[in-house]
Amino acid sequence: MDNVALYCTAALVAGGIYWFICILGPAERKGKRASDLSGGSISAENVKDNYNQYWSFFRKPKEIESSEKVPDFVDTFYNLVTDIYEWGWGQSFHFSPSIPGKSDKEATRIHEEMAVDLIKVKPGQKILDAGCGVGGPMRAIAAHSKAHVVGITINDYQVKRAKEHNKKAGLDSLCDVVCGNFLEMPFGENTFDGAYSIEATCHAPKLEEVYAEIFRVMKPGSLYVSYEWVTTDKYNDDDQEHKEVIQGIERGDALPGLRSYADIAATAKKVGFEIVDERDLAMPPAKPWWSRLKMGRVAYWRNHVVVVVLSAIGVAPKGTVDVHEMLFKTADYLTRGGETGIFSPMHMILCRKPEKASE
Repeated sequence: MDNVALYCTAALVAGGIYWFICILGPAERKGKRASDLSGGSISAENVKDNYNQYWSFFRKPKEIESSEKVPDFVDTFYNLVTDIYEWGWGQSFHFSPSIPGKSDKEATRIHEEMAVDLIKVKPGQKILDAGCGVGGPMRAIAAHSKAHVVGITINDYQVKRAKEHNKKAGLDSLCDVVCGNFLEMPFGENTFDGAYSIEATCHAPKLEEVYAEIFRVMKPGSLYVSYEWVTTDKYNDDDQEHKEVIQGIERGDALPGLRSYADIAATAKKVGFEIVDERDLAMPPAKPWWSRLKMGRVAYWRNHVVVVVLSAIGVAPKGTVDVHEMLFKTADYLTRGGETGIFSPMHMILCRKPEKASE
C-alpha cells in the first residue's frame, strides 16, 4: 500500500511539474514552452556573457547614440528576450489599451487592426511593417486587410520565428519577413502602398533617420502610421523620480533615449511627410494599457520559479534568470510611467507622403 501511495504521489508531482512548465507557461499563445527557452541566435553557453555585454552599452552611452552601434545593441537585446516575450506575453511585442469585456488578446488585435485601417490599404496591396518582431501584428493585419505585408527586423532569430508562425497560421502567402536594419532597408524607392510601425522606431538612435528611410520606400500618396514611445507633457526632467522611471524604461527595453511627444510631428515634417492626424491613444477614455502588467505580477513570480528551476538543471541557458529579472524590473518602471502619466507607448502619428516632391 505504501508503494502505491508513493507511486501516486510521484505521478502527481511529475504531472504538476509538467503542467506548471509546459502547459501553464505561455500567457496567450502556446507557441513557446518554458522548456524551449533559449538565447535566440546566441549559443546557450554565451547567453550570460551577452547579457553582460548588453549592460556594457549603458556604461558607454555614446555608443548607443550612433547608427553604427544600434544593430549590435538591439540585436543582442532581442536575442536575449524574444523567447521570454513569446512565452510570457505572446507574439505581439507591444501594449494596447484595455477594453472592457475584451481579453488582452482581443484588445491587442483591435489595436493592430486600427493601424492598417488608418493607412487605408486595399486587398493585394503591399505594405511595410518596420520593426516586425516575430510577426504578431503582421499576421493580424494581413488577416484583417488581405494586404501583402513585408516585415523587417534586425534579429535573425525573430525572422526564423516569424516565418514559422506565418506558415503555421496559413498566412505565409500574405506575410514575408526579411532580416535587416530599418535605417538602411533593402528595398527600392516607392515600393510600398503603405507602412506602419508599432512601438518599434523607439529603437532608432535618431527618429529622423528611420522616418526618412520609411519615406523613401513608400509610394507617393501613401500613408504611414506609427505608435511611438514618448515622454508626455507631464514629464519633468528636473524631477528625479521621473528621470529614474524613464531611464529604467530605456535600459530595460534597449532604447537609445526616449523622445518627447512634442518632437514626433516636427521630425516627420522634416523628412517630407504631411501630418494627417496625431494623438495619444493612451489618453482617456482609453483604459489603462499598464493594467495587464499589474495583473501579471503573479504570473511573473510563477514564471520566475520556472526559469530558476530550468536554469539550475541546465535546460535554460545560464543568464536566463538575469534576463527575466531585468524584464520584471522594467515592467515596474513601465507601470509607474503609465500611472504617473509621464510615459506613453502609443503616441499615434498618421502621415502621408505627398503625391509630388516639394520644390
